[in-house]
Amino acid sequence: MNLIRRSDLAIALLVSSMALPAVADTFTIRMISEDPNIEGDSTMVFDPPLLRVALGDTVIFEPVQSGHNTASKNGMIPEGVESWNSRIDETFEITFSVDGTYGYVCMPHYLVGMVGMILVGDYSVNLDDARAVRHRGHAKKAFKALFALVDAL
Repeated sequence: MNLIRRSDLAIALLVSSMALPAVADTFTIRMISEDPNIEGDSTMVFDPPLLRVALGDTVIFEPVQSGHNTASKNGMIPEGVESWNSRIDETFEITFSVDGTYGYVCMPHYLVGMVGMILVGDYSVNLDDARAVRHRGHAKKAFKALFALVDAL
């Protein structure tokens, strides 16, 4: 008969109760000119336009149709975080290590409202600062709609 010593049992219980490191997830945001789910002319959208992720998660911006990029919007990323501006038609990847609200745009299509937002961890850290940024053209309406979705969370 195999007997388990108390010390072995205590070690086994301690190890089994230790938190395992969280596994980071990867998400994809598609950059598209026409969304088949929206009627009308070219829609120029990020799909999805609003994404909530955890610290350590990675987001891949994938240009499904040509002519798009992703660029962080001045004033809409947490303080101390490096801004980004991908090349047109480039797949771009970013891993988030700082809590906050991250607003981004497609530079060629910003004025027609091709904008998006990523909420990382405790996104309230810079939410008010991001909300205070002024926008032009259809981007103003698009960000207003995104903030309404955030407020509904």
